[in-house]
Amino acid sequence: MAFFADSVTRRVAALAIVGIAIPGQVLKPKNPFGETPEVVTAGRALYNKTCTMCHGPDGAEGDRAPSLDANRRYFRLSEAAIFDAVKNGIPGTAMPSSPLPDLEVWKIVAFIRNIRGTASDNVVPGNVENGRKVFNGAGGCTRCHMIRGQGGTLGPDLSSIGAQVTLQRLREALTQERPISPGYRPVRVTTNAGAVIQGIARNQDAFSLQILDGKNKLHLFEKQELRAIEFDKKSLMPHDYDKVLNNTQFQDLIAMLSRQARTKIKIEQQGENEVGR
Repeated sequence: MAFFADSVTRRVAALAIVGIAIPGQVLKPKNPFGETPEVVTAGRALYNKTCTMCHGPDGAEGDRAPSLDANRRYFRLSEAAIFDAVKNGIPGTAMPSSPLPDLEVWKIVAFIRNIRGTASDNVVPGNVENGRKVFNGAGGCTRCHMIRGQGGTLGPDLSSIGAQVTLQRLREALTQERPISPGYRPVRVTTNAGAVIQGIARNQDAFSLQILDGKNKLHLFEKQELRAIEFDKKSLMPHDYDKVLNNTQFQDLIAMLSRQARTKIKIEQQGENEVGR
């Protein structure tokens, strides 16, 4: 009896591995390629060749369809659900079915899943070593930002930035004016004695203000000591790196920042095991 039970167990396991349905069990299709960098790269090429009539390049928002990155919520999150949407379309919407072979659809699925993760999950082309030189040199990033203990403190530590934000958000931080994060608002104060201090307001309450200046020196003031307090509405963070750097420098900087993942933060994929709708 023990031998018979072991044989059945081995047979069931074998059927599951090759994808043959076991009576009473519903098997969701799995991507036969996985999500390796090579598959994601191939999927990106297929996506940009076949999907950008509606969606934008690289998963961005298009003229007739929304973006597919991690900056919005989706009903279809599992790889099986995304495959079904690409292959068969979505009834009642403008999303059509695809004539592509299943294996090519799976590559597109790998790409879509990839861009919904953090920047470090993406396959980002570029020379990381040159990007590090841009960060330390032409980009002037170390005046405010630190990576692994090296750099300034006026801006956030970027040692894990690739694992904390999406690739799109990383690009936007370098190219678009964004709301100022708490603790990084530029401020200029004049003391009752006439001294002028500029920096960022680290903390404040009704009675006191803490300012970190450009030399990384922290100033603590009681507000009654100050004649004037002027907050700037714009961040100290430049937002024109795509213009002040050449294309190669900019792409290499993005590639380098995307690799910074000292502390990995996984973006939870709700419905991971659900087919969705």
